[in-house]
Amino acid sequence: MTDLVFRQDAYARECPAQVVSLTPDGGIVLDRTVFYAAAGGQPGDKGKLVLADGTTCEIATTVYGPDKSIVHVPAAEANRPAPGDTVTAVLDWDARHKLMRMHTGLHLLCALVKFPVTGGQVGETEGRLDFDIEDASSVDKDALTQALNGLIAADHPVSERTITDAELEANPGLVRTMAVKPPMGSGHVRLVAIGKNAEVDLQPCGGTHVRSTGEIGKVAVTKIEKKGKLNRRIRVAFV
Repeated sequence: MTDLVFRQDAYARECPAQVVSLTPDGGIVLDRTVFYAAAGGQPGDKGKLVLADGTTCEIATTVYGPDKSIVHVPAAEANRPAPGDTVTAVLDWDARHKLMRMHTGLHLLCALVKFPVTGGQVGETEGRLDFDIEDASSVDKDALTQALNGLIAADHPVSERTITDAELEANPGLVRTMAVKPPMGSGHVRLVAIGKNAEVDLQPCGGTHVRSTGEIGKVAVTKIEKKGKLNRRIRVAFV
């Protein structure tokens, strides 16, 4: 199992690592990493691996392999290391930090729109959530923008906690996403809490987040799209 440095510290920008193996299509598996693998609507991280001789291997994205290993996908023509090589894994921090800000912002949107989430995507400049909304008139673009920026300006702390699988099963209301279920089976589930006492939001999530809502920066709800009889797609962008 790869040591998930980003899970202990989402702000870690690099770490020393050793190449464990290469996948048949040239992906790189490390013994530890700061790179988040694409999951839950958050894209995989990009960056580079710095080899012992100073050369670099550009990483285009990071994904989960069939065996659930974290695979660093090199850019085309990248200089790949070999199993056993020592490298330094270096994030494209600017891109990651934007994803962290947007991901936390979408949790705030989820807290404001009290309907089931059917899908979502985190982007560096824009994100979106899809909701099953019974009454479309209950969501207003300008009102949501104002409410989101109010929660951001309040600079609520963002933290994490864990509960057992059994506790999650006993509290199904914590799960807002209908399309993506939180991983269970390890005995515990990670929750992301917004607010000193999770008064703003509390839900299962494996993604990376900022430490406080004030770090998100100003946003705007740019569009509310009709995607079906009930489904509404709400887009949020940095401004």
